[in-house]
Order: sequence, then structure tokens, then C-alpha cells
Amino acid sequence: MTDVLILGAGYAGLCAATNLAARVRRRDDVRLTLVNAGERFTERLRLHSTGAGRPTADLRLPDLLAGTGVELVCGWVTAVDAGARTVHLDDGRELRFDKLIYALGSAADTASVPGAAEHAYTLDGFREAEALAARLHTLRDGGGSVLVAGSGLTGVEAATEIAERHPRLTVRLLGRDKPGSGMTPKAQDYLTAALNRLGITVQAAEIGKVRPGGVELAGGEPVPADVVLWTAGTRVSPLAAAAGLTVDERGRIVTDPALRSVSHPYVRAVGDAAAIRQGFGLLHGTCQSGMPTGVHAAVSVARELDGRPARPFRFGYYHRPVSLGRADAVVQFTRPDDSPRRAYLTGRAAVWYKETVSASPWPAYARMLTVPGLASWWPHGGRYTR
Repeated sequence: MTDVLILGAGYAGLCAATNLAARVRRRDDVRLTLVNAGERFTERLRLHSTGAGRPTADLRLPDLLAGTGVELVCGWVTAVDAGARTVHLDDGRELRFDKLIYALGSAADTASVPGAAEHAYTLDGFREAEALAARLHTLRDGGGSVLVAGSGLTGVEAATEIAERHPRLTVRLLGRDKPGSGMTPKAQDYLTAALNRLGITVQAAEIGKVRPGGVELAGGEPVPADVVLWTAGTRVSPLAAAAGLTVDERGRIVTDPALRSVSHPYVRAVGDAAAIRQGFGLLHGTCQSGMPTGVHAAVSVARELDGRPARPFRFGYYHRPVSLGRADAVVQFTRPDDSPRRAYLTGRAAVWYKETVSASPWPAYARMLTVPGLASWWPHGGRYTR
């Protein structure tokens, strides 16, 4: 019996689990186990809507995995022993593996700035987003101020969603870079106009501290806020480094072209937890690239179980879809290295496009369980060659 253990049921981990389950369903010598903190599947692309107070779907992993042969184990991973091939959970259980797919993802980097972990909200999971929604609800009638730290795409989507949902609140978007800095000038201008239309104040600055009543800039200037939402940067779990796996300066598992750990080849790393190099450089953490890594890991494990060699992973970006509230969006089309092309969409066309390609991947997971060849279809875009 070959035990394959998958850690994390986010976009990449669930892609790996469902696709591999379909590929080994006729074998009785492979056992698949999926470990996740809980039974709920978190659609991270929807968390800014949840945080603003909009209802989102309650998707359950047991419903998807019923009858697939995948055992779902709910618990927090506290340690990985790569040498002994074991994983330890918070309730004392120990799980062994022959092959491991590591998909524990990333979280908001609240450790880099003092006070962020104690005083800022995040969009790391459904509970955190619900906590933000509850706090915003207490402010919606009397007014108040929200500071979104981080001017990247997550910060832009969160700020516009909050401003649209709670028009009485004052929303400030604060970050080092201009919002939409990776877009063409025209697409960036459209994004800026949308921020202005929603009354969002944009400020270029660096935060030095987060305090109970706002933030303090690096130069010491206080910026008051009733709510601080932290979207500035991400970090990965220290578990991989503690396990003895070779990691990069950010703690991500360094992989070979087939997504295997360079130090422990029976471990594969996917999604945000992996430092995956392509011809144009390292992949950055998005669902657009994360889901293909999960499928490629499944394909590669299945090939190895059949005695065939794994193939290298090849991927290129296709677009940057950004929602600007529920009724507006901008989509910047990109080259495979993620640099912007001239083409872009705005307005209703962009909303339709984003909702089509960035819709819930749940149906895709269900299709993979029955027809793994459909893995080449990506609800989140991107170019992936097996």
C-alpha cells in the first residue's frame, strides 16, 4: 500500500486531491488522505466579499469527496518529519506517508510590522473575514474609518468592496506602490478613477506600527482608523523549514522542475508554499498558478505509481482580473511572464469575464473526480503544459 498524504485543501491542495483520486480510482494499492483545518472549503478569492458583509457559499469538503476514496482528516498540522515520513496533528495523531503533497499555502504577513498581528484584521480565512464583517456592521450606521494596508490587488478589491457595501464609512488605501502598478497606463487610470468614484483615499506610505486606533507611519505620523485591514504581503508556515526541507529566504519549499523538493524528492510542494522557478522567474502566489501546480503534482504522482517518469511543470500567466466592487472591474491581459499586454477590459465586460474565469472552482473539482483529463481547463486562467 502506498500512502499519499496531501496537506491543505485550498485551491492547489484540493486540485491535487481530486485529480489524483480520479487517476487512481481503479487501484487498490494506493491510499489518499487529505488533511485540512476544517470541513469548509475556503474560497479565498471571495473573502473580500465576505469581509465586507456579503453572503458567500458554504462549500463542504465531505460533500465533494463522498465516494472518492479520499479520507478527509480535520486537524492542524503541528510538525512534519520529512526524514521519518510522518506528520503530527494538534490532537496528537500521527500520520505516515510514502509520498507527500505539501499545500499549506500562505497567510497575511502580520509579523513584519509591530502591532499588526494584535490590532489588524486579515482575510486569511472565513472566520477572519466574518470577524471583519461583524466589526464593519457595528460602524455602518454611525460612520467610521477603515484603513486597508497594502495597495496590491487584494487591497484594491477589499477597499472597493467595503466602500461600495458601506458608503457611510471612510475608506483609505495605504501602500508603498500606486494601485494597479503592474498594469498599462490606461488600465491603471481606469482603476484610479474607480477608486475616486467610490470615495477611497489613496496614500503612498510605509507603515511602521499598528496601534489600537490606527497606524503610525514609518516617519512617525499617526493615521487614525477604527478598523485596520492588513493585506500587505504574505508569509508561509515555518513547518517546512523545521522539517528539514530546503526552503528559500521566504520559507517556501524549493522544488525541481517536476515540483519535487530538491532535498526530499518524495515531497512535492504546490501553490503558495512552493518556490517554483520558470523560465521568466519564480511564480508568485495566485490561484491562477496555484491550481495548475496541484494538478501537475497529481499527474506526476500518478505517473510515478505507474513506473513512468515525472514531467517538468511549465506555466505562463494570462491575465490579472480585479474586481472594483460588485458592478465594476478591470482585467489586464498579460504575457506569460505576467508583464502587461496592451489589451484590457473594463466595466460590465470585465465583470462578466472575471466572474466567468474566476468563478468558484467547485464544479471543476467535481469534474476532475470523474474525468481527470479535464484538468487542462482552468477556471482561473493561465497557460499550463503537461
